[in-house]
Amino acid sequence: MLGFLVNPIAGMGGSVGLKGTDTVEIYREALRRGAVKISPLKARKVLSTLMLIKDSIKIITCSGEMGEYYVKEFSFPYVEVLEVNKLETTAEDTKKCAKEMAKRGVNLILFVGGDGTARDIVESINMHVPILGVPSGVKMYSSVFASNPQAAGAITMKFLQGEISLRECEVIDIDEELFRKGILSAKLYGYALSPYEPILIQGLKTFTVLTDSEIENQKAIARFIVEEMDDSLYILGPGSTVKAITDILNLPKTLLGVDLLHNKRILALDVDENRILNELNRFPKAKIIVTPIGNQGFIFGRGNQQISPKVIRRVGVENIIVISTKTKIANLKFLRVDTGDEEIDNMLRKYIKVAVDYWEYKMIKVI
Repeated sequence: MLGFLVNPIAGMGGSVGLKGTDTVEIYREALRRGAVKISPLKARKVLSTLMLIKDSIKIITCSGEMGEYYVKEFSFPYVEVLEVNKLETTAEDTKKCAKEMAKRGVNLILFVGGDGTARDIVESINMHVPILGVPSGVKMYSSVFASNPQAAGAITMKFLQGEISLRECEVIDIDEELFRKGILSAKLYGYALSPYEPILIQGLKTFTVLTDSEIENQKAIARFIVEEMDDSLYILGPGSTVKAITDILNLPKTLLGVDLLHNKRILALDVDENRILNELNRFPKAKIIVTPIGNQGFIFGRGNQQISPKVIRRVGVENIIVISTKTKIANLKFLRVDTGDEEIDNMLRKYIKVAVDYWEYKMIKVI
């Protein structure tokens, strides 16, 4: 038996620069800014992979957008629906459904959402039932998430067929209000049992204090990037390594947001997808500068959803600049992408150059 639970509003704040949708107020603000729901797409992708075992599983899901709609699209033969009688679902609905799934003895709860959803589920069931996340949030720092929906489907099938074992994973969430102010405050909320397949599971996001040598390494990378700048529009992703570029120029930078730079001057701070696309209409040339997330290796699809597939397509994958300190890149076997657009992801999945020092590169594979 498989529990299937969808947080229908997870991740909506990403492309519009809201960095999450943990409250009803922020969800409504995301709608006002033109955000679209991304969880339905992720739900359909993971369910499509489970069609191979549809006759051997019973799915217990929640009514409406919390799972029922998508499960019925794929005509799974054995389905039980738990009723949620609300137009706007809340964290309490997630907790209630998770508890009911545990009572019915599901072998695994497969959920579509982010760190907040993982936190709600763990609070409800503790470690009584294994869980696995289909990444659909903005942050996803916890280690219970598959790298993408297809990976989640593959892990689910292997686990239900007894081919892989469980491990204990950390569930971490951050304070979204502080996050919107550029302050990263993370907290461990508990542990969960989760199926483990190293290549298909994303690691726990690491939070490190920069050493003097790493700070100097960041400065050297920044000097190199600044010296090579032309009259392109530069789309600067989040992170302290990217921020070192604006520090060299004595300019402000949104540490946890996306900013625009032109002619070595800040054009706009903390922009959303629409602002980037509008500026791309004005500038014939553009480049994207990003740095991988520590330990996870994601360069797109985690915390920088403002740089959307539309943006990447307009800029061109050949105009993406990836930078990383030597310490961070040494701990990564490969880089990852999960933009939600399979065509873009496939274009990015190749060996790329990563600037790791002044005029020094490292070749690393993107998967």
